[in-house]
Amino acid sequence: MENLPVIVLILSFIIFISIGTPVAWSIAISSLLTIIISLPFIPAATTIAQRMATGLDSFTLLAIPFFILSGQLMTHGGIASRLIGFAKTIVGALPGGLALINIMSAMLMGAIAGSAMASASAMGSILGPEMEKEGYDKEYGAAVNITSSTIGLVIPPSNVLIVYSLASGGVSIAALFLAGYIPGILTGLFLMIVASIWAKKKGYPTSKKSSLNNIFKTFIVAIPSLFLLFIVIGGIVSGIFTATEASAIAVIYTLILGMVYKEIKLKNIPNILMEASKTSAVIMLLIAASMSMSWIMSFENIPQNLSDFLLTLSDNKIIILMIVNLLLLFVGIFMDMTPAVLIFTPIFLPIVTSIGINPIQFGIIMVLNLCIGLCTPPVGSVLFVGIGLAKTSIEKVIKPLLPLFIAMIFSLILITLFPALTLWLPSLYSI
Repeated sequence: MENLPVIVLILSFIIFISIGTPVAWSIAISSLLTIIISLPFIPAATTIAQRMATGLDSFTLLAIPFFILSGQLMTHGGIASRLIGFAKTIVGALPGGLALINIMSAMLMGAIAGSAMASASAMGSILGPEMEKEGYDKEYGAAVNITSSTIGLVIPPSNVLIVYSLASGGVSIAALFLAGYIPGILTGLFLMIVASIWAKKKGYPTSKKSSLNNIFKTFIVAIPSLFLLFIVIGGIVSGIFTATEASAIAVIYTLILGMVYKEIKLKNIPNILMEASKTSAVIMLLIAASMSMSWIMSFENIPQNLSDFLLTLSDNKIIILMIVNLLLLFVGIFMDMTPAVLIFTPIFLPIVTSIGINPIQFGIIMVLNLCIGLCTPPVGSVLFVGIGLAKTSIEKVIKPLLPLFIAMIFSLILITLFPALTLWLPSLYSI
């Protein structure tokens, strides 16, 4: 039966996920069951183990645990509170001031840490209680925090863009980082507009307008934190160091900064290292398992078959891109971002490049698609962090989430239709 491997792969993965098996193990076991159809058990198991091991044998992937560690150091080192203080003076007086502060702070945090979880935890724990105290509904505050935290995965440095570079066969990380700025800022602006309209409709309070002197003071306080952005991105784009070397520099810089701020002490470092190690271990296991499934799909010729099928539906690149967008939105609902990028990049990238779409543009489209999935049940990790910090439920958060979802989807459509939004900045540096 020609389609048996595909049926076994998809059906076994759905069954394992539905009974609560961790995603990484669901992917690895499904891959093993699929290859057993073609090979005896021992060679099949050996092949899966080899693919998982070789999938992690990459110098580029070293950047991920370093960026995760730098994100933990930022969260514990007082960097988030200083970014929030700066954001307050800029947008605090606008309708929905605290919500806008949350979004702007998440954008700044994303531009430094590149972690949705770190941003959601920092903003939710610092701004969540303050928003509730000022009279904001905690569900609204949670919805704003959940959606804005994902912007850090588009604005560089981003771990997911590094994973996409690996899965795509070597698309320039520097180009992907530059390509993420305009889409990330655009998405943040759309979220701010929606959050402001909602806050005005509900009559939420605003802060007093800050003086230029106060704005300048908070900016000076935030400069050391913001300077990391110029070190990391500037160094990568100029070719002074690689993304992996930049991630190591980010760790050293944030550690020194946290100690200078007296927020991090020597006794805190073991706990910070343990938290970063746990997160890194989970992500690396997901990457290893996903690389094995990606190989199985290639072995069974699934990407080529799907490509042939989609291209028979239409030869219009906009229609093909919209179909791919819908498929990725669906994937993002049920699968975590890292395995989704590793598994579906080899499937969809050949399809879109065959119709003239730049791999850099598609990388940003893919990541933004999957960012929306992080905010949706049943797998949305950022969703559960947000509602956990706000002490509320999914059912109560859905209503304020919907208009913010629409803002993110509108941004996604614009980025899909207008390649210049992603390709203009990389073109300036001839990357």
